[in-house]
Amino acid sequence: MPVEKVYSEVDLGCLGIHSKDQVAGHMNQNYKGYGLSKGKEREGEWDFYWCDVSWLRENFDHTYMDEHVRISHFRNHYELTRKNYMVKNLKRFRKQLEREAGKLEAAKCDFFPKTFEMPCEYHLFVEEFRKNPGITWIMKPVARSQGKGIFLFRRLKDIMDWRKDSKSSDDQKEEIPVENYVAQRYIENPYLIGGRKFDLRVYVLVMSYIPLRAWLYRDGFARFSNTRFTLSSIDDQYVHLTNVAVQKTSPDYHPKKRRSRLTKAPSPNPVHGPQGCKWMLQRFRQYLASKHGPEAVESLFSDMDNIFIKSLQSVQKVIISDKHCFELYGYDILIDQDLKPWLLEVNASPSLTASSQEDYELKTCLLEDTLHIVDMEARLTGREKRVGGFDLMWNDGPVSREEGVPDLSEMGNFVTNTHLGCINDRKKQLRQLFRSLQGQKKGSS
Repeated sequence: MPVEKVYSEVDLGCLGIHSKDQVAGHMNQNYKGYGLSKGKEREGEWDFYWCDVSWLRENFDHTYMDEHVRISHFRNHYELTRKNYMVKNLKRFRKQLEREAGKLEAAKCDFFPKTFEMPCEYHLFVEEFRKNPGITWIMKPVARSQGKGIFLFRRLKDIMDWRKDSKSSDDQKEEIPVENYVAQRYIENPYLIGGRKFDLRVYVLVMSYIPLRAWLYRDGFARFSNTRFTLSSIDDQYVHLTNVAVQKTSPDYHPKKRRSRLTKAPSPNPVHGPQGCKWMLQRFRQYLASKHGPEAVESLFSDMDNIFIKSLQSVQKVIISDKHCFELYGYDILIDQDLKPWLLEVNASPSLTASSQEDYELKTCLLEDTLHIVDMEARLTGREKRVGGFDLMWNDGPVSREEGVPDLSEMGNFVTNTHLGCINDRKKQLRQLFRSLQGQKKGSS
């Protein structure tokens, strides 16, 4: 697929890639379009490094970086992206808000299910479990992804079996430590489309934590399960887990097959149904508006904005905000039948491998716009509120959607600068942006 190249081919230095995703192939093919030349990243000769977290863990503390160098993770990103740390930081932040601003402000953090870290909070969990017999819980390993190790349960016996299975011993009976999990109250009333459960994947780009500067991408997708939802079968992963890595192992999964009969939701292209168990967010937003009206949809998406900001604020003081670092997070959001959004987890390395042509186009554009904001050529002024598909939603405070309006959320008519699931005319916007920047440069020279 031809790739739009906005940057001139100026040799700024070397591009390093350490990723298993298609992002590596895409960047290898197109790095010159961003003013980068392929370098010897294994010898440390690079200016921009898109690395995975394992490389970061092994090398970051031993790597010298010049002023202009950029790398794709913050040093302790896991404060937000490990399930147990994320919940710990959110709980702490909620208590802080309650002390400093009162219960109403603290209630804005009530967007994650009741959660316990296992095995260290096992006794607290048992106490809570016995208060609400019969409800469903879900167990998730704190540091695994793609649905690995997840299971649902309703009996304490299942936890006892898990604890036994998680331990082993050698001839001297020396126990291996139990893998950490979180036990989380399962959302038993998810919003369903065509009888199927889904969650949303949303992309947030953080360029700095001190001050907090965060961008929200307009595009994303809903990931559907392959099987109709029911609580009568909690052992069926194809019913309860929407991860593509899980769903593509289903016998009925066809990545190129369009499911036009899933629903008769309005669409810019009526023949397009979800492909590879996915809907683009624009179609999802249209569907909700047709069912519940635009006001309900605006309220839902505003609540999601709150999730993004509050979760980032919860780790703002603990993340090491290095000027060389940025992070593209993949948020997983579940919607329940009351149109309440729930934060499931935040991914430090959201998959950039595509399951369809539509998915490939989304992720290619996402990557290109990320590089525009990282701005290795220093072409941006720093005052931009939109770059391609990204909208600046927080810049040491909320950002107003209206031009010329002070960024003060206390104003009664304040509207946050977010456009999740709205039209993404990124190519037109980028042409206008860089034409304007070029004109400003000529005018000042």
